[in-house]
Amino acid sequence: MADGPRLGIDWGKARIGVSAAGAGTSFAYPVETVQAGAEEQARLVALVAEYEPTVVYVGLPLTLAGERGIAAGFITDKAVQFAAAIAPVEVRLVDERMSTASASRNLGRAGRSAKKQRGVIDQAAAVEILQTALDAEERHGGPVGQRVIEEER
Repeated sequence: MADGPRLGIDWGKARIGVSAAGAGTSFAYPVETVQAGAEEQARLVALVAEYEPTVVYVGLPLTLAGERGIAAGFITDKAVQFAAAIAPVEVRLVDERMSTASASRNLGRAGRSAKKQRGVIDQAAAVEILQTALDAEERHGGPVGQRVIEEER
């Protein structure tokens, strides 16, 4: 498990869900939903400055067959730009297949209707992404996923 705090990001074209986990913990919690657009990177960089993570996990939307499609290319481009902006903090891409569907099911079980989920679904998906990464960290003994490097552009 990573010694420092970690952030999880569910990067969408309209909204970006952010979650966090404290140093030495294995529990992800929601932080906020950032509006996508011209100010998104500045707000995400500010959250990195505030939480001081050692690793940021960004959900990579692979196809059900486990392949990269158009959406994965969009996320990879965003992650590369973000990694350059927050270096030397490590950014890693992790499989997020079904994270939003799982988050929606969990919110439904907690009594939130689909209409009431809109404001928090992105944060809940970010929690799913980060919690999956934290669980994998425990199994593997360190950060998981594919490390994002500037040369990927």
